[in-house]
Amino acid sequence: MSTLDVPAEEVVEVPTPYGAARLHRNPVPAGVAPVASLVLGHGAGGGVDTHDIAALAARLPAQGVGVVRLEQPWRVAGRKVASAPPTLDVALRLAVAALPEADRGVPLVVGGRSAGARSAARCAAELGAAGVVLLAFPLHPPGKPERSRREELAGALAAGVPALVVQGENDAMGRADELAAAFAGEEADRLDLVVVPGADHGLKVPKRAPLTLDDVQALVVESALEWIVREAVG
Repeated sequence: MSTLDVPAEEVVEVPTPYGAARLHRNPVPAGVAPVASLVLGHGAGGGVDTHDIAALAARLPAQGVGVVRLEQPWRVAGRKVASAPPTLDVALRLAVAALPEADRGVPLVVGGRSAGARSAARCAAELGAAGVVLLAFPLHPPGKPERSRREELAGALAAGVPALVVQGENDAMGRADELAAAFAGEEADRLDLVVVPGADHGLKVPKRAPLTLDDVQALVVESALEWIVREAVG
């Protein structure tokens, strides 16, 4: 297993109609020029400490990208089952509205993993996001490719919001090759897909995989940083 040294964050509570949400804020350190703010939502099966989201919070601020991890009200309340998708969108909108002044004045990028990725894609255009960073976008429920969620991401792309998707090669909720096939038309010009070899929906890899968990985290961070600077800032 990998260990991450995530710097102590500032935690801000944000009221929502569904209870308090929390913003876990890892700002750009003093002496580093801020280039973007990245707001990330967690998935339905974990919180803001999942290894990929935690890696971004630990390593991007030193590169000028402040990271704010949104902890949804259902998670703050200690419930084990995620609330309905529209409630996640409400909390994301309120979280962006509540960002401290220090996180403003630079391009806003929204994203997250799984359910948080879906919410970011749905809300990106109305939030004025310069881009979306999506980890393990759940293209469909496990084993049910006919129930596609393609339109959620397609809507952001159609609105002119570019997207980075980091997808596991063996993701049961949409393998990387399924995602590539779903966006093979004109939308592909606005979507960058990074494939994690051997990874599942949690971006975890088996022992026989060519990458270790440390390698996966480095790939997530490096891909996100390069893409944010190129697409959202540049």
